[in-house]
Amino acid sequence: MTRAMKDSGIEWIGEIPVDWEVVKIKHLCNFYNGYAFDSSDFKFDGNCSVIRIGDISQGTINLDTCAKVEADSNTLEKYALKKDDIVIALSGATIGKVGYIETTPDNTYINQRVAIIRSNINKLIYQWLNAGYISSNIPILSNSSAQPNISTQTIGNLFVSLPSMSEQQKIADFLDEKCSHIDSVLEKIRASIDEYKQLKQSIITQAVTKGVRPNRPMKDSGIEWIGEIPQDWEVAKIGNLFNLRNKKNDLPEDKVTLLSLYTGIGVFPSGEHYTASGNHAQTVDGYKIVKKNDIVVNIILAWMGAIGISDYDGVTSPAYDVYIPDLQKVYPHFYHYVFRTSAIAGECYKYGKGIMMMRWRTYSTEFKQIRIPFPPINIQQQIADFLDNKCSEIDKLITKKEQLIAELETYKKSLIYEYVTGKKEVI
Repeated sequence: MTRAMKDSGIEWIGEIPVDWEVVKIKHLCNFYNGYAFDSSDFKFDGNCSVIRIGDISQGTINLDTCAKVEADSNTLEKYALKKDDIVIALSGATIGKVGYIETTPDNTYINQRVAIIRSNINKLIYQWLNAGYISSNIPILSNSSAQPNISTQTIGNLFVSLPSMSEQQKIADFLDEKCSHIDSVLEKIRASIDEYKQLKQSIITQAVTKGVRPNRPMKDSGIEWIGEIPQDWEVAKIGNLFNLRNKKNDLPEDKVTLLSLYTGIGVFPSGEHYTASGNHAQTVDGYKIVKKNDIVVNIILAWMGAIGISDYDGVTSPAYDVYIPDLQKVYPHFYHYVFRTSAIAGECYKYGKGIMMMRWRTYSTEFKQIRIPFPPINIQQQIADFLDNKCSEIDKLITKKEQLIAELETYKKSLIYEYVTGKKEVI
């Protein structure tokens, strides 16, 4: 039997059962803003963990990546996480993302860009925050600054539909079970993607350090991460194969292509792979010129793999270093793969300097000292062609799995929306 419905008066909610109400979230829960840690507070081995916006994915919190601080836990007590807390990112690329605390973590706190939400129906509140309008439109509801932010007041003023207490529990239990099953499937798919990425990384490292022809005489390279190399290969410093390009741009913005370096992907025109949510260039005067086949290195994030070879002419941030390949020695696409290895990121950390990870730098003087494989140029091309084919096959498999994830996440949001607005009833 179809139950009687009424107009909720809220566009995103639509019709709701006649015995349901529409209320603001702030009438159902309390909000707690985080502590304003200074970046100098963060240590490698602090006694307290701090959840920041980058640690929150939709539905999950990565406690392994949390920053560490040395602090008096009594001072931070009101910012501590408890069982059944919801955390929500208030700014940046992860704005509006939420995570649920299943068990109380030890000495774990939030910073000022994260908030805690608490109520006696947190499971249902959590599902509401994952449903339709709210999860999709929190970024739109943020301010219009270059760094988007949303306040707990704005979140608190959002309307949600509210059934009776008995039905609240039924819906929460039902969605908890259904979403847990979907999340389990998603976790397995993501694990499979990680395995493919690790396989890809392994194939790249093997090819750029050992070649693709079997049963060849080998010799010790003298470099730990490279190990043995074919007898006719050499090892060279980056500075012997690439020269620093220091030419600055003097053309207006409409006459150049602004390039961005995406960690793990490479160099592309800005916005081509991600919608930028940070600061936008107001001028490109003084930006560094980049030519096709140049290496672009993010001095600050090189130790995290922010290095790529450009397929484009353009300009990039003055904060990056740009290197010109010696085309008599270098087949650039081969070194695109060399710089995709995790080992190079490790070398950038090893050769870099700084007082903490957040301030680690790999300057050109140090970067040029890193030693890399240097096979004959015809072998470089052979390996690059081989890796193009292999990586393309793996990337296609990864893309299919990512599409499946997107479909499951859309289905999950739709499922939540149908039940938290009463359009479907838990029998």
